[in-house]
Amino acid sequence: MTDNNKDQFIRMNTTVLAYMGDAVYEQFIREHIIDESSSDVSALHRRATGYVKASAQAEAVKALFDELTEAEQNLVKRARNRKPVTKAKNADPLDYRWATAMEALVGYLYLAGRRDRLEEVMGRVIDIIERSSK
Repeated sequence: MTDNNKDQFIRMNTTVLAYMGDAVYEQFIREHIIDESSSDVSALHRRATGYVKASAQAEAVKALFDELTEAEQNLVKRARNRKPVTKAKNADPLDYRWATAMEALVGYLYLAGRRDRLEEVMGRVIDIIERSSK
């Protein structure tokens, strides 16, 4: 993919990026907990909720923010500041906005084909969430 093609994703509607990022984020989390856990689906689901709730995603992206590139930071800010299309369900509205920004970043990295960076970011996110839950 050329740099021009990658640039198109950084400017893409952040809601669309978050839509894709939500699915990619969920897959990363599911793979992570399956690698570390039993095959009991109920237990897997309970573990996954600790990673996918808005407050955990918000905390992770805030902790990670200074490690992001300038372009990634700008994308996160743009996504966080965008007027929400949906209301937060069982989440603080500010956490929900930060979580949406996290998902937009994940969606961008995925669509832009930046798999190494995506794995690096998701590794940090998982680490941050696991440290905070102890």
